[in-house]
Amino acid sequence: MDSGVPDQPLSVAVKSATAALAAAGVPSPSADAQLLAAHLLGVGRGELAAMLFGTAVAPEGYEALVARRVAREPLQHITGRAYFRHLELAVGPGVFVPRPETETVVQLAINVLTQLHHENGGKAGPTAVDLGTGSGAIAASLAGEVAGCRVYAVELSGDAYPWAARNLAGTGVTLVQGDLRDAFRELDGTVDVVVANPPYIPAGAIPRDPEVRLHDPHMALYGGGEDGMELPSAAAASAARLLRPGGYFVMEHAEVQAAQMAELLHGSGAWRDVASHTDLTGRARATSGRRR
Repeated sequence: MDSGVPDQPLSVAVKSATAALAAAGVPSPSADAQLLAAHLLGVGRGELAAMLFGTAVAPEGYEALVARRVAREPLQHITGRAYFRHLELAVGPGVFVPRPETETVVQLAINVLTQLHHENGGKAGPTAVDLGTGSGAIAASLAGEVAGCRVYAVELSGDAYPWAARNLAGTGVTLVQGDLRDAFRELDGTVDVVVANPPYIPAGAIPRDPEVRLHDPHMALYGGGEDGMELPSAAAASAARLLRPGGYFVMEHAEVQAAQMAELLHGSGAWRDVASHTDLTGRARATSGRRR
């Protein structure tokens, strides 16, 4: 492929890149080929689409970036950006790349926080905690989309924490580096909403996608124990500690863990109104409950 040759037409380079990415099994070859070109050119997808019909030439370095994507390096690591709800986040090696399915989990929390804000007449903003923030995607969304919301976030990984600090700078979120098991004890019994997307993959499970298997940090993937439930169980225990009576907890998990998560919350005696929630593809990917 000659897409790195400076005088090659951009349209030809993108077409060639799309074919190479498709042959490598990349799930969205056309979109990725265009996004890599747009990244190098410093333009948006709309402007790039217009350039593909003109006389623009392939940007220098395009072939090298396409080769990295062919090798299944995550697109977000190559561009250094991930998009989540209304956010553009800085990401790279060492931090979990936020996924679209988590956006629906965040919406559940935002719905509850927004209702609380209205019930308080806007006088006192609600309080939320993000357990295991990773890139900071959940915490930044809560802070940015709910007026007056006081948001706290914790991240244990020394590799992920700097990414969270970068993405949460200026948002007003209180970020600490620590363990979700004992974070924010000063808030015990006072929090309105707790959100968690903890590691939950079982020990013996091997992610199918090379982008996940080879590049996402294992610390952000595996939940501990044969069934992957150690960290989800810890997150539920911390949520029960942090929340006031009637406070809301929602946690993301694997589809196959939906029954276990419901049993976990029901069995603890700390929760009422336990419910399962589906993502945009109809898969049961989150469980919520209200603190008794």
